[in-house]
Amino acid sequence: MKKGKVDVLLGLQWGDEGKGKVVDVMTPLYDVVARFQGGPNAGHTLEFEGQKYVLRSIPSGIFQGGKVNIIGNGVVLAPDLFMDEAKDLERSGHELRSRLHISRKAHLIMPTHRVLDAALEAAKGAGKVGTTGKGIGPTYTDKVSRNGLRVGDIFDGFEEKYAAHKARHEQMLLSMGYTDYDISETEKKWMEGVEYLRQFPIVDSEHEINKLLCSGKSILCEGAQGTMLDIDFGSYPFVTSSNTICAGACTGLGIGPNKIGEVYGIMKAYCTRVGAGPFPTELFDATGDKIRQLGHEYGAVTGRERRCGWIDLVALRYSIMVNGVTQLIMMKSDVLDDFDTIKACVAYKRDGVRIEDFPYDIEKGIEPVYVEMPGWKTDMTQFTDESQFPKAFCDYIDFLEKALETPIRIISIGPDREQTIIRQ
Repeated sequence: MKKGKVDVLLGLQWGDEGKGKVVDVMTPLYDVVARFQGGPNAGHTLEFEGQKYVLRSIPSGIFQGGKVNIIGNGVVLAPDLFMDEAKDLERSGHELRSRLHISRKAHLIMPTHRVLDAALEAAKGAGKVGTTGKGIGPTYTDKVSRNGLRVGDIFDGFEEKYAAHKARHEQMLLSMGYTDYDISETEKKWMEGVEYLRQFPIVDSEHEINKLLCSGKSILCEGAQGTMLDIDFGSYPFVTSSNTICAGACTGLGIGPNKIGEVYGIMKAYCTRVGAGPFPTELFDATGDKIRQLGHEYGAVTGRERRCGWIDLVALRYSIMVNGVTQLIMMKSDVLDDFDTIKACVAYKRDGVRIEDFPYDIEKGIEPVYVEMPGWKTDMTQFTDESQFPKAFCDYIDFLEKALETPIRIISIGPDREQTIIRQ
């Protein structure tokens, strides 16, 4: 019997690379789309047929009819936010109940996790990480300290388990002197979300996925955030609380590493970051403002302004290495259509010493070393084939492929799923 395949698609920068659109475009090539980590702090924006959708927990393959979508064990799920997201999709005509499967081992984000998130951020003072306040970090903290509440618990002594976890959180908040909060309304809606969650197939996703593979099915694993936010390999401590790299697909879905085939790494033609933390190529001038405006660089979930800068090849080479990326996908190339010159950071300098390997600390004394290239000054948003690309853009692609030693297979030239060029 023919064995199935598992390919992984993930972000290579600080998140917001456009993973949702690419998953939607690639879903027709797969039988299953599975999300392997992260929570509702990750907003994947998709645009097609004149509509715009923002997905937070639901895999981006949900719009392609007939495909199974799985929320894996590595995800943390907020029942109330999940309910809002799912009902919005159902109202827009997308059937979910039979096609969206949820791991019983996924952990639940409780209302008190969000309060803890706010309290912990407040306690950091000037050293704030810049979280979205969705309770992600405290939920993962409970998970690794063996104090978590999981989806499977909603079917077994749930009320007692919930009360015990809530009491523990309240005691923690009291010890921090953080008492000015009221979760009564949030908790009411959260409980409604739990009841709503019960209507979906709750599965042992690791068994389901491996059985699908044995039956010859193909699976696309969808990551959230980006490599530079990985809890181990990102710009710590300004990171998320899960493993965003390719290895996270193994632990977040129960897939053996020998099952993974292609690893698609997504990057923008420039770079952005949301929240606090180091960002070597950040632009504080009119160029950065122009990129933000042209690229509509505002958080899909929070609406926060994204910090913008030139592409960082030091960080990208590092991301490609730790993920084992086999193919690159470049997003938002059209945002740079009107620039006279384009810059790319090829190395860092610290105390006059050139650094080409991504260092332990990028917070202090890092100076980007740039290569400057002519812009293409061409509106590419209506192009349908790579033969239409202007020479300067082709030169930019060639430069990136040589510097990153990885082929760029897909290029996005606009937000719509049709504005996608697959290179031969």
